Amino acid sequence: MDLLLLVLLLVSPVHTWLSLEDWGSGSVEGSVGEFGECVCNVYLPDTSFPADRMELIQTTSSQLSVKVKLQINKIINLKIQLDVLLSSLSNLTARVEILESGPDKYIKLDFELLRIELREFELLVTQLKASLNSSSPAFESLYTEIRNMSLIVDQLESYDRSNLEVIRIEFTKLQRKLEKCQDDQDDFSNAEIGSCKHGGILRIGKPVISQLNADLTSSYAYGGWGKDSKPMPGSENMYWYSASSDTTVNRIIQYSDYYKLIMRQPFKIHSLYVQYNYDRRGTGNNYVVRENTMYYQFRSPFAMAKWNMTSATIAYKVVPEASTQFSYHYSANQNLDFAADESGLWVTYATAESNGTLVLGKINEQSFEVEEVWQTSIFKKSATNAFMICGVLYVTRSVDTQTEEIFYTYDTNKNEESYISIAFEKFQDFYVYLDYNPTDQRLYMFNNGYYVYYNMKFKVV
Repeated sequence: MDLLLLVLLLVSPVHTWLSLEDWGSGSVEGSVGEFGECVCNVYLPDTSFPADRMELIQTTSSQLSVKVKLQINKIINLKIQLDVLLSSLSNLTARVEILESGPDKYIKLDFELLRIELREFELLVTQLKASLNSSSPAFESLYTEIRNMSLIVDQLESYDRSNLEVIRIEFTKLQRKLEKCQDDQDDFSNAEIGSCKHGGILRIGKPVISQLNADLTSSYAYGGWGKDSKPMPGSENMYWYSASSDTTVNRIIQYSDYYKLIMRQPFKIHSLYVQYNYDRRGTGNNYVVRENTMYYQFRSPFAMAKWNMTSATIAYKVVPEASTQFSYHYSANQNLDFAADESGLWVTYATAESNGTLVLGKINEQSFEVEEVWQTSIFKKSATNAFMICGVLYVTRSVDTQTEEIFYTYDTNKNEESYISIAFEKFQDFYVYLDYNPTDQRLYMFNNGYYVYYNMKFKVV
């Protein structure tokens, strides 16, 4: 019966369909059509199939499916982020454990050095104020800044490295203000830069401690730093630094200016390691930079060497008389000591023939030859260092752990030697590098791993 109903529904027009109730009850009679076919009238109830609603359901279902997939992707991404956060939390926990293990693990930077610098700043401001016999508001402002900086140091002692960079910037600003005060009151130098119209050193100022070396380790006690003594155009503000844990000279690093030096942001690092079976390393710590060329003591063979930092080329020249048996008092291998002043390039050394006394040689920069020598009466091992100013050799020795003294001079202009006494303060007992720079009339010292410099006052003639 169901099959017959289905056939009738399919082959008959809609208007001839009987209602299902009438069909089932047999109450509806059929009739014969024009061509003899069976004709039945069927009346469908108002329950037609909701195709439009079905289509809406299908569309909604598809949309829900897309939304579910998006939510699943979000859950996956959140899981990935959660894994990253858990990893970061683990790293943070490890950092906290390191910090809790001891205050020395906060950062390698020495907070005590910051306090020492502030005390030096305060002392320098006091000296400047006394020399000018003035109570200018500028000095009071500097005192206030120093006191505020001391408070910041105390606060930042428990902070991380990024905050310490902030205080370093503030230190640099403060130091520049102090340097400006020095320049304005003209107390430390009364000679024009580049001029030799003075009677030599009158006195040396207090040590100005810039900071620990760029490697942030006091184990790098051997090295040097400073400026180019005859800078190329555009490099007037350039600084350089080189250091190691021993007297081997492995590299030299260049910084575009003082701020970059303090922030440890070099623009060029020159390696002197062995390359292509050729050893370019040096030894000793008395090197200078002149016209973007580093002059230093060659390691093998024992000779003068110059490393051109522009062309990355090297040359060396043996000094036959120079001996490796005589070094300065503080350190071994200080056999060839280079110096640069207003009149050119120099080297000091000792010879066996002179029984270890200092010999001063003038270097011809073009031929790289020692063209003229002067014999002194100073036994090199009793001296701690030496430098040149306007053709005059100044030799130093140790007085005690806090005091150094210039005790001897040799004037090559007059061929005269003399014994003098100009004492100056050391930041720490041990130092290996001391050289004068004619571009700013300062002494640069590498003092047990720290950058230190001195301003000077010359005698009026």
